[in-house]
Amino acid sequence: MPILVLLAAIAFALSPLLAPDFGGFDASQFPIPQENPPVQPAGYAFAIWGLIYGALILGAIYGLWQRRDDANWQAMRLPLILSLAVGATWLPIAVTSAVWATVLIWVMWGFAVWAVLESPHGQGRDAWLGRAPVALYAGWLTAASCVSLGLMAAGYGLMGDTLAAILALLIALGLAVGVARRRPDAFGYLAGVIWALIGVCVQNAQGGSMSVLILAAVGAAGLIALGGSNISRT
Repeated sequence: MPILVLLAAIAFALSPLLAPDFGGFDASQFPIPQENPPVQPAGYAFAIWGLIYGALILGAIYGLWQRRDDANWQAMRLPLILSLAVGATWLPIAVTSAVWATVLIWVMWGFAVWAVLESPHGQGRDAWLGRAPVALYAGWLTAASCVSLGLMAAGYGLMGDTLAAILALLIALGLAVGVARRRPDAFGYLAGVIWALIGVCVQNAQGGSMSVLILAAVGAAGLIALGGSNISRT
């Protein structure tokens, strides 16, 4: 199974080649075009994918090389493979269907969080190498999946874009706190969510929604405090 983790991570990292021009959902993919939606982080924030791809591949290589039969690493492998396998197909689908892309990103998130919860425990010399890449990936997906919900809610006229953004951020914060309390040692998880929230702040500081900016800023500060508390506990 370790070799399957590595192959899935490589396939996931190569998936942007299938949709090289993808830069997020196109505004025209929604019945109500989503131009500069307040729920979406500023464009620079998506550069985190480069770090996520690299970390997942390096973690998979190390796991194959040094922890092939380690039960502390084994439990996370199946859900991680399933998440990455779905993720490898996500970009081509997102180009054609925002609805199906939203469904699939939640599937990715579910398996990714399962992998975090099963990731290596303890403060050994290398447990973090198995835990940190998966945690960062799941943290960013927590924000990204909720962003997709917000875009769908506003894009299909269920509510205004500001209310959709607020509800999406509240869901993301609730999920983040829940996962972080289950795995206080998975520091990368909160880092991924916080990075997204800062991106939302930057997006809305440029003439966006002040209420969304404030919520994102307060949420980021709260998660930073929670992360500090988790560090002291572990």
